[in-house]
Amino acid sequence: MEYISTRGGSPTLSFEQAVLSGLAPDGGLYIPKRIPELPKDWESAWSKLTFTELALEIYSLFIPSEEISREELKELIERSYSTFRHPAIAPLKKLTPSRHVVELWHGPTFAFKDVALQFLGNLFEFFLNRKNQKRPKDTPAERITVVGATSGDTGSAAIYGLRGKKDISIFILHPKGRVSPIQEAQMTTVLDNNVFNLAVNGTFDDCQDIVKTLFNDTQFNSTYRLGAINSINWARILAQIVYYFSSYYALRPSLKPNQALQFVVPTGNFGDILAGFYAHKLGLPMGISSSTPGLVIATNSNDILTRFWETGKYEKQASTDDDESSPSDTTVQTAPVVGSSDGKQASDPKHGLVKETLSPAMDILVSSNFERLLFYLAFDSLTESTDSEEERIKSSQAQVKEWMDRLKTTGRFRVPQPTLTAARSLFAAGRVDDEQTKQTILRYFKGDEDVLEDGQRYVVDPHTAVGLFVAENLKTGSQDGIVQAVLSTAHPAKFAEAFQGLLDKPRRVFDVKGIEIQLTKDVIISHSDALSRQSLQEPTTSV
Repeated sequence: MEYISTRGGSPTLSFEQAVLSGLAPDGGLYIPKRIPELPKDWESAWSKLTFTELALEIYSLFIPSEEISREELKELIERSYSTFRHPAIAPLKKLTPSRHVVELWHGPTFAFKDVALQFLGNLFEFFLNRKNQKRPKDTPAERITVVGATSGDTGSAAIYGLRGKKDISIFILHPKGRVSPIQEAQMTTVLDNNVFNLAVNGTFDDCQDIVKTLFNDTQFNSTYRLGAINSINWARILAQIVYYFSSYYALRPSLKPNQALQFVVPTGNFGDILAGFYAHKLGLPMGISSSTPGLVIATNSNDILTRFWETGKYEKQASTDDDESSPSDTTVQTAPVVGSSDGKQASDPKHGLVKETLSPAMDILVSSNFERLLFYLAFDSLTESTDSEEERIKSSQAQVKEWMDRLKTTGRFRVPQPTLTAARSLFAAGRVDDEQTKQTILRYFKGDEDVLEDGQRYVVDPHTAVGLFVAENLKTGSQDGIVQAVLSTAHPAKFAEAFQGLLDKPRRVFDVKGIEIQLTKDVIISHSDALSRQSLQEPTTSV
């Protein structure tokens, strides 16, 4: 298995090299040169596997045994997921017969990113230990300096995955005041000697720009051996593929012959749903047709992705320029657009506007992993099937580079209609504002009959609420034969401020300051008299 850059200006790498490099020197992201094939009997052969056993089978498709033996990989996987509180790792919660939640927050930091970062931390350590065991005597040990940006959960999950690891230092940049108090505490209270936090007076995109600049600084990168833990690192995407398969197997027994699975994913940086795309490319059944796709993007008011699926324009700020008008095909696969959140804006106008919302992990301007999807969209829609595979790869890489260069210089680009049509056949998209997020949280907490069966009540975090709202309001094709799996990305306790006053029961209390006899009498008299008058006005029932 070889790995190539999405932009074509970097050499082909092995799995180990791609993981340790993170970002390609040409600014692109590493992807597998070819999508491997599943075993012919995978659907039956894997049906009884545990999550860790399933991970071993899927990881082995992308990691040659010459790089990591099957036994070594098995040990890495088991060690990585031994830290989870639930034996299923990613259990499902049934809401209604046609809608389930995939709980991805049973790891050490109560966020879905633990699934990938517990594995990545052990992977980094494995590669370093192997290198250092082979180094000549009296030479310094090789080290990795992990640098990452976070909008909240990545930072804490990365820190918990790498804390105390030998020969690894980790530096995490987060936007000051734009992560939840619990997320900040999870990061900044880890006092291991190899952990460092940097609070940036800006947005997540500012943090991400700093990280990308450091990786593109060849001399600095070489001197300090930078390693990436953001979802630009291929190993993170690989790890997340597994729970799409485990969810499929959990739901398959209850699927009727005419039903298909649809995944709804709260989406910011596009890594989580990209793993679903790779699951689809491998052959995991999902969706009914191009009008009812198997993957649904759910964004908050920072909606660059939803706007792309509406218009074919990928732009930091929405525009109405004539030369950037929407494609002639007006079939738009999105949930209804019903307002936006008035949040804080990015400090630097050149970066566009980032709105501060109740779902901060999705408060982004540009989705880094979207570049990986663009490669496949270009390959499938803009190259000739009669050309050789190598020619199609090079053509796709050149197209991605052109798009990303245009994004860097102008803040936008637009894809041709065939590319947009290809995107719409794979994904639907919808956006949600803060008020809708609140109301969704409230409805599930109250146990409304239209969203929960059997008088259940369920508390969801704001990101999961975004996914649930889009799932309920999707307007694509026919949803009659669809069973939805909504990815729940974080434990609700991590976002207590989003629940402030929302789930409280109504209270009635009178403020009595000190020994105020007359005030107490007044309260008793006025309300007793009012109740007496009310009882007199009520009609009596004769027996």
